[in-house]
Amino acid sequence: MIYSVDVRIEVPVRDTEVTDRVADAVENLFPGVELTHEPGKLVGETHELERFSERLHEQTILDTARREFDKRRDEEGFSFALKKQAAFKGVVNFSVGNPDELGDIEVHVTVRDPSVEELIDYIAPPTEDGRPIDPADR
Repeated sequence: MIYSVDVRIEVPVRDTEVTDRVADAVENLFPGVELTHEPGKLVGETHELERFSERLHEQTILDTARREFDKRRDEEGFSFALKKQAAFKGVVNFSVGNPDELGDIEVHVTVRDPSVEELIDYIAPPTEDGRPIDPADR
């Protein structure tokens, strides 16, 4: 699928953390992200979600991802938060409840094309018995 999105990523960098390691955590899930250092945080932008989608499929957490996307979804896009330590290992772990002591990776996706719903279906398709449903079967 061809899609057009703007993905903005913000992640705090605490005094006790090494900035490069925080950057690695983000890049593990969003390769090619362009990160800039601002006071106390890294801010990044990318236009690609393929690797992130691959990890959701590999970890078989598509339903969880869809729930998290829907929690903070509007007509322009959706947002979600991820745990830094898991991301450092290349693992998607959504941050739910209280923010992590070190802060979470905040991801904001603005969708230009296709619709928000179609993009979510592409990144994390609906499932049946834990397996992605083929769009042709819907």
